[in-house]
Amino acid sequence: MSSRAATAASPSPELIRQLRARTDAAVDRAPQRVFAVPSGLSGLLPDAGLRSGSAYTLDTAGALLFALLAEPSRAGAWCGLVGLPEVGAEAAAQAGVVLDRLALVPRPGDRWLAVVAALAEVMGVIAVRPGGAVRPADAARLAARLWDREATLLVVGEWPRAEASLRVEAPHWSGVGAGHGYLTGREVSLTVTSRRVPRPRSVRLLLPGPDGRLDTVVPPATAVGRLKAVG
Repeated sequence: MSSRAATAASPSPELIRQLRARTDAAVDRAPQRVFAVPSGLSGLLPDAGLRSGSAYTLDTAGALLFALLAEPSRAGAWCGLVGLPEVGAEAAAQAGVVLDRLALVPRPGDRWLAVVAALAEVMGVIAVRPGGAVRPADAARLAARLWDREATLLVVGEWPRAEASLRVEAPHWSGVGAGHGYLTGREVSLTVTSRRVPRPRSVRLLLPGPDGRLDTVVPPATAVGRLKAVG
């Protein structure tokens, strides 16, 4: 066998590195849909939004999930909720989710993965609480479906090779006085850890704020400056 043939059959590590770099560059140039998120979250995510073909994990359902669904639904995307029977339509609407473009499959049973794959054919953002452990091979097949259909997956729980994880911590409710009054808002710390930006990023948010929607917490010094400017 000639040396040239041997080289072709056994590419050098440098050639492999160059080919991988070209492949990665081609993938980066491929057009991708990015669903908008509230401005308070955009700076925490690598793409400033939810990238199609990707999965994002949440530590809990509720206000954060609604906040992530609100912007895509208002922009015209259909959204789906799978395996989340406790999610209320009224709370979703108050958070800004357009109910006319929201599909609910509260109890899919053992077929939850097949349901998610079917919804990915027609919906932009699908949220799911897995009904069991997810095999990497199943996650990879679903990722290919999401990529092809330009859909995004939000997972309440664990998911193999998730694009980013979002975690809500240190909640503080406001509005209740000394044993009386109504809850008007919840202040939390939201921490995002991404595969592409492994260093955690955090922000303090109102989740929800008095109007039921996500908002950023204004630092005291900034708030005073705004009041002086108005005065």
